[in-house]
Amino acid sequence: MEDPLSRRLCAESLGTAFLLATVIGSGVMGERLAGGNAALALLGNTLPTGAILVVLILIFGPVSGAHFNPAVTLAAALRGGFAWSEVAAYIAAQVAGAIVGVLAAHAMFDLPILQVSTHARAGLAQGFAEVVATFGLLLTIFGCVARSPAAVPYAVGLYITAAYWFTASTSFANPAVTVARALSDTFAGIAPAGVPAFILAQLIGALLAVAAARQLWPIIAVKHGAPV
Repeated sequence: MEDPLSRRLCAESLGTAFLLATVIGSGVMGERLAGGNAALALLGNTLPTGAILVVLILIFGPVSGAHFNPAVTLAAALRGGFAWSEVAAYIAAQVAGAIVGVLAAHAMFDLPILQVSTHARAGLAQGFAEVVATFGLLLTIFGCVARSPAAVPYAVGLYITAAYWFTASTSFANPAVTVARALSDTFAGIAPAGVPAFILAQLIGALLAVAAARQLWPIIAVKHGAPV
């Protein structure tokens, strides 16, 4: 029996909040401890993010599907396994949770609560990286749901861990994450000017993944997905 919408929205908000608190908080901690070594700082940002995704999907997956990502929600609806009438509510919960997570990270590290990022992430290469990152994330989810549903939490966590390093954009792959990270002038932030292009690229990647999934797993309808 499916949980009430209010409970599922609570799970989406909480999960996305913890995800962003981890992304921003680990970025701050990694940069502080890395002594100017950017690679070490990125590693400190990467490992906690991949790890928390596994935990959050295991916790909230049975409740809401653990999307934590508007691209996942839209892709699930396009695949016919998620109600279009609930898409807007899920996305609103994800964006709100993401912003709360960023503010919580700032508070934990005694930083100004309200910020705007100055970390420029722009250009065709960055946009293409987000297409690839989101395409790969959605294929990971669709493939696991089709063949090995229990593997979704681990596959998503591992995929994001890898994609932090093989994509030029460090794999945002999530419109809610992108919006929220524009509100943090820290290691993991993105300047607001780059947000529209990142979100457009993420939506393109999601649509391409839906098209590919129809060829690879044509009879599988995804009811719930997974984040990041």
